[in-house]
Amino acid sequence: MSTLEATASKITDQPIIDQLIEHTCAEMEEVNKLLLSRVGSHVEMVPQISNYLISAGGKRLRPMLTVAAALMFAPKDQQHISYAAAIEFMHTATLLHDDVVDESDKRRGQQAPRKIWGNAASVLVGDFLLGQAFMMMVEAGNLEALGILSRSAAIIAEGEVFQLSIAKDFNTKIDDYFEVVKAKTAALFEAATEVGAMAGGANSAERAALKTYGAQLGIAFQLVDDALDYGGMSGTIGKNVGDDLREGKMTLPILHALQNAADADAQFVRDNLGDQGANQATVEKVVGILLSCGALKTTLNRAREHANLAKAALEPLATRNGAQILIEIADYCVERAA
Repeated sequence: MSTLEATASKITDQPIIDQLIEHTCAEMEEVNKLLLSRVGSHVEMVPQISNYLISAGGKRLRPMLTVAAALMFAPKDQQHISYAAAIEFMHTATLLHDDVVDESDKRRGQQAPRKIWGNAASVLVGDFLLGQAFMMMVEAGNLEALGILSRSAAIIAEGEVFQLSIAKDFNTKIDDYFEVVKAKTAALFEAATEVGAMAGGANSAERAALKTYGAQLGIAFQLVDDALDYGGMSGTIGKNVGDDLREGKMTLPILHALQNAADADAQFVRDNLGDQGANQATVEKVVGILLSCGALKTTLNRAREHANLAKAALEPLATRNGAQILIEIADYCVERAA
C-alpha cells in the first residue's frame, strides 16, 4: 500500500471537516502565526479586541479553503499563507462590523466585542484588520490577487448595505435575497478559492473551476445559516435561534413563508418580523410556521442545489491533491442543518 493510499485509508472514517483540518494543518499553523503577528499595536485596545475574537475560535473555513485550493497545485512560496491570513482578517472585520449593525450580543459563543468595548471600538478595530489584510496582499506582490480581494471587500460591504435597506420590506423578492447572499457571503468564498488557486499556479481553467466552486459553496453555506437561524430541519430552539427574525432580515425561510403559509400564519410572521423583543414563545411559533409550510425544507433544498453545483465545478479536478475533501465539504456545509 502506498503512503497516499495508507493516508486515505487512515482518514476515511474521519468527519470531512476534520479531514480538511488535517489536510491544511501545517499551513494553517503558519496562517495563525501570521495573524497573531499582525494584530500588534501600541494602542492597547487593538490587540485586545483582535485577539479576543481570533482566540474565540471558529473553524476558519475560508482560509482553509484558500490553503486547500493552493495545495491542489504546487504553491512555491508563502503567497497562499498571506492570502489565507488576509481572508481571515477580512472575515473577522465583517464580523465586528456586523455585530454593530445587527446589535448582536453574542459572537462565537461568547460576548460580542461591542458588548465589552463598545460599538465605536469594534468598528475601528474592524477597519484596522481590513487595513492589515490589504497590507498583506500588497506585500504578497500580486496585483491581480490584490484586485480580487479588494473587489470582494467592496462587494461584501455593498451586500450588507443592501440587506439593511430591505430589512422588514415585504416587497422584497427572492432575487433580492440571492443578490444579498452572493455579495455578503459568496463573494469572500469565491475570492478565497480563486486566490488560493492562483497561489498554487493553477491555469485559467483550473482557476475558473475553483472560483465557481467557492461562489456556489458560499451560497449554499449562507442558505444553511439562514435555515439554522430557525433551528434547521429539527426546529430546535437554541440560544441564537430567532436573531434574524428580531433583526427583520428578509431571508429565504421568511420569504417562502410569506408566500406559502396560511394567511393567518403569514400575518403572524409579518407582525413579528423586526420585533427586537420577540420572546421564545413567539420565536417557537414562527419556527413552527416555517416548518409546516416547508420554508426550511425549501431553503435546504436550494442549499443542496448550490452545493451540487460546487461539487460539479471540481469534478474535472477530482484527482488533484485534496480535491475530494473539498468536494465532500460541500455536503458537510448542507448536512450541518439536518
